Amino acid sequence: MQRVFLPHVSRFALLAALGSAAAASHADELPAPVQALANQGLTIHGQFDAPGGMRGFGASVQGQDMAIYLTPDGEHAIIGTLVDSEGSDMTEAQLDEHVRAPLEAETWKLLEESRWIQDGDPDAPRVIYTFTDANCPYCRQLWQQTRPWVEAGEVQLRHIMVGILAPNSPALAATILGADDPSAALHRHSEGDELSPSAQPRDIEEQVYANNQLFEELGLYATPTSAFQREAEGGTVRIDRIQGLPSQERLIEMMGSEAP
Repeated sequence: MQRVFLPHVSRFALLAALGSAAAASHADELPAPVQALANQGLTIHGQFDAPGGMRGFGASVQGQDMAIYLTPDGEHAIIGTLVDSEGSDMTEAQLDEHVRAPLEAETWKLLEESRWIQDGDPDAPRVIYTFTDANCPYCRQLWQQTRPWVEAGEVQLRHIMVGILAPNSPALAATILGADDPSAALHRHSEGDELSPSAQPRDIEEQVYANNQLFEELGLYATPTSAFQREAEGGTVRIDRIQGLPSQERLIEMMGSEAP
């Protein structure tokens, strides 16, 4: 696992602007105490039912998700965990549904909109995003490990090229992205061909910069880091991620099956 030491910023921090925009669209509808918390920097993601005549709001700030409970009179707000008469946590499930799941969906959208290189059949049913640095030996190793699924047409990898491990990493990432056939260039490099950086248009360099920003803002610290969707209880789709080279067990989980 190739570690990159960057300031830790949670995915929630990245999505705060998105959440803030959503909150702004109904800012006038927020009760005064909840709006006051929003004004102090909390992002309000949604509302949920709460017992005792209260109203619940899912929120996050600086990477921490939390629940806000509005008192029945609408004049006061409480931040914390609600428990029932048996001491059971009634907040966790609400946060998972109303904060984490929507933010994961937005995270997946951001991955889709990043500048990535197709590896495998575009019609393959399983999609995995992986942050790849051209100087990362573990990225090459992951590339080799995933060949059975990719070559069988079962999985498509989408390599989000970043330049973070060495001084020439941004230039190498830009060189691959700017190639006439980026997929072929990445293929050759992953098989061991030497890659020499070359000057690229400004828009290609900016794509690498944007990918680096995404990597940092998601709070990631190692390459490769891979993100994939999994089906949770109740049939909902959630995102899982593996930082670094996965174990054999985790590799099978990520690829969705045993090697074909």
